[in-house]
Amino acid sequence: MAYKFNHVHLKASDPKKVADWYVNAFDFKIVSDTVRIYGDRFIACDTPDGTRVNISAARTNEKLGPGNANVHWGIEHIGITVDDCKAEIERLKKLGAELLEGPIDVPNGPRIAFMRCPQEVRLELLQLKY
Repeated sequence: MAYKFNHVHLKASDPKKVADWYVNAFDFKIVSDTVRIYGDRFIACDTPDGTRVNISAARTNEKLGPGNANVHWGIEHIGITVDDCKAEIERLKKLGAELLEGPIDVPNGPRIAFMRCPQEVRLELLQLKY
């Protein structure tokens, strides 16, 4: 069987606010905004290259622990390719993101930086050529 990546799912106390942040920051397109049978607001977004990112609130009676934009087990971060890492850091800081690490010029690799975005999402910026 051939496998194809389907989506990333973020949980947020205010899904619309978070979805709007990604629309503004990375040109995501909101393709649907509904309340599911589970009682949670569920917003489906597509990245400019077609990757689906779902953002939803807690389900009815669901108790969520705090987010964590630090290094941790499990899905640890989202990576986005950019043309100019340093410029993107400054742009995203103006939108409320916080620089956690970098920029770092990886030997024989990209320039990278890690940022804390809404709802404690850890984001890696990758500048492939510098």
